[in-house]
Amino acid sequence: MATYAIPEIAAPEPVGANEALLVANGDLRQSANEVCWPAQAALEEMLVAAFRAEGVTLRRAHPYDATRKHGFISSQRMGMDVFEGIHPEAPLVVAEAVWQYSSHLLAGLQSHRGPILTVANWSGQWPGLVGMLNLNGSLRKAGVKFSTLWSKDFKDEFFRRGLREWIATKTVTHDASHVHAFNPERVAQPERALGAALARELRGKKALLGVFDEGCMGMMNAIVEDALMNPTGIYKERVSQSALYAAMREVTAEEAGSVRTWLDARGMKFITGPNEATDLTDAQILDQCRMYIAALRIADEFGCDAVGIQYQQGLKDIAPASDLVEGLLNNADRPPAFSRDGRELYAGKPLPHFNEVDECAGVDALVTNRVWTAMGFDPATTLHDVRWGEHYTGGGIDEFVWLFQISGAVPASHLVGGYAGAVSERQPPMYFRLGGGTLKGVSKPGEVVWSRVFVEHGRLNVDIGRATAISLPEEETRRRWKEVTPQWPIMHALLHGVTQNQFMARHPANHVNVAYAPTAEAADRALAAKATMFHEMGLRVFLCGVEQQP
Repeated sequence: MATYAIPEIAAPEPVGANEALLVANGDLRQSANEVCWPAQAALEEMLVAAFRAEGVTLRRAHPYDATRKHGFISSQRMGMDVFEGIHPEAPLVVAEAVWQYSSHLLAGLQSHRGPILTVANWSGQWPGLVGMLNLNGSLRKAGVKFSTLWSKDFKDEFFRRGLREWIATKTVTHDASHVHAFNPERVAQPERALGAALARELRGKKALLGVFDEGCMGMMNAIVEDALMNPTGIYKERVSQSALYAAMREVTAEEAGSVRTWLDARGMKFITGPNEATDLTDAQILDQCRMYIAALRIADEFGCDAVGIQYQQGLKDIAPASDLVEGLLNNADRPPAFSRDGRELYAGKPLPHFNEVDECAGVDALVTNRVWTAMGFDPATTLHDVRWGEHYTGGGIDEFVWLFQISGAVPASHLVGGYAGAVSERQPPMYFRLGGGTLKGVSKPGEVVWSRVFVEHGRLNVDIGRATAISLPEEETRRRWKEVTPQWPIMHALLHGVTQNQFMARHPANHVNVAYAPTAEAADRALAAKATMFHEMGLRVFLCGVEQQP
């Protein structure tokens, strides 16, 4: 009789009747995990106390690592190993005070059978809210059932009520009354005709997204499978970041210098210093200008209609940050760049860029570009992180004001003062070892259409709504900037018809796309045309905070 080496599979111990397990997911970068650990430790202390007050013991499923000076899960392999010791039926809490790589947890969460609760602290310091929203979006895409909560101190009634519900029923219900299915029959004829025609054009004259390495920072929700994207008329041109770096080396110092000279002439300020490790240097800026030209040349070579550069992790150890490049590409008015044979590339228009190679944002940016261009509006668009926000009272405002913030750059036309109102500061060393400058400023007041494309139930969907970007007093803006990342640009935003908690419970991603329109009436028309184009492309369209006329 044959003898085989049958593996012995150890069964994890079940948890007690009034017990739940906590996992803390972190960054892949040791520098970020170490710096951000105190905020995570403070969150966990408050969260443990909140569970204790409800008669439940919340204990960690993995230990603090004294050698690495943090207690985060810091890789996909580590996440798999941790979940090997977690009983599959255990009530599980994912607690986040920091940016985290969702891929570290997805293997374990997709096979976990017990109730899952994601929790973040309401703070802009180390973007735990952003990390949780990314994880939530990734879980929704994967079809994993979970509940979600957030709080500043875990003592407010909203959080305590939700926690009691989760303990009792293993789920948390949220108000989704702001979400409405889009009906194209209720769109005015001009916008309906435009959206439908643009969708037909896209299916006939197909578009290419230039993808410089897929899957940034474990964001499963940011990947759109070809089988879902292609029927819309959009395809991927997969390009390696190593090709981008090679193309940078072929850009001359004179060519790169012309980009810097153009920006200086427009009044953009660069805060430079002598220390490569902590300061923005002229050499870093010159390399970013090389990357700008190289990206345009590669996009032209492949015929791309939009591009996305991953940067993290692929380029972070060989080149300065890509963010300044991304902000320039998204603006119609930008430094001229030329092919090797002397042609100006994408002259007089943006080459839409989707930050962190978020393909959902790429689909959105492409659609925005087509609709806004056809309507005669500035097509500059960008994504932002849903970073944080607070209620503000003063100057006729008495509302919750969101702070949206992208990790480096927005198109200059979105900023107060344009290029002259922009400042470039060095990227934070714990995320960007080789530096590089940002394109920082305050987003101008105006009417905005916001949206998010996402994958759920095996198909493409989009949430879309309206917002108003507002001005806050300079002192309040400075205070808010100190609460987040002060090197990065911000938008103060009022969402129409959507409360803070409604948005957090529903939003399927850490990112939100925004584009300006000249007036409120124009923004409403642009939303209608954009929603129609998405509908005709085959996406399920949901209006958030916006109700159509019967």
